[in-house]
Amino acid sequence: MGLIDTHTHLESFARRGEADAILQRARAAGLEALVTIGTDVDDWGLYRELATAHPGFVHYTAGLHPCSVDERWRERFATLAAFWTGSAGPKPVGLGEIGLDRFHLPKDDEEAAARIFAHQREAFAAGLALAKELGCAVVVHSRGAFAECVEMVDASGVDWRKVVFHCFTEGVAEMAELQRRGGWGSFTGIITYKTAENLRQAAKAQGLERLMLETDAPYLTPVPHRGKPNEPAYLSHTADFCAGLFGVSLERLAEIMTANARRFYGLA
Repeated sequence: MGLIDTHTHLESFARRGEADAILQRARAAGLEALVTIGTDVDDWGLYRELATAHPGFVHYTAGLHPCSVDERWRERFATLAAFWTGSAGPKPVGLGEIGLDRFHLPKDDEEAAARIFAHQREAFAAGLALAKELGCAVVVHSRGAFAECVEMVDASGVDWRKVVFHCFTEGVAEMAELQRRGGWGSFTGIITYKTAENLRQAAKAQGLERLMLETDAPYLTPVPHRGKPNEPAYLSHTADFCAGLFGVSLERLAEIMTANARRFYGLA
């Protein structure tokens, strides 16, 4: 059984005409599918085209990343539901990524930061409401706002079993909050870094039976390629590292995490 990259971004590769080569390398590295994650209206259609061209291998989500949210976010969000109700092409397998991000707020303008964060909260609430209506998987981006994201998911009434906090970088206590609710955390190449012991403990706390891995390419490249641009093929390095972390064979780890990814996103 192959691997599934549960969260990647193919836009930059596609814009440079590199998507076919990237996907070929992913297949050669043992991937049997990937999910490319929507961040704004500019990539939703592109990802639908890629999913059409690579049926069963490329899947996609559609959402408004918190760093894509501004005072005009409602205009773009208004078109989001059409990607599920429209008749053209494959449907998204999840809504996201959506959420809250304090890290990228203006550092030297508190008023602007507060205004932008308020827009993020509004957009996140709207995304959660749409996800509840659709009954789909939800991909949450949380950076510097874990407790607030959890609080807003709680308030939304979304089924926590359909919620993943992607690029989980919190600790055991935060993982316990997700577990208590039935939510998921997925792990990037950061888990291979020497400084990420807290993350490894969080992964163990969630357990092998609920493991999902992602590249978040082109970011967060795992060892041994850290410092270079990331790509889906490099998921094999993170998987191999995690097989050692959990003391199982790579084949067993792939079997479990692939089944989790297919169940979470409803992949055939």
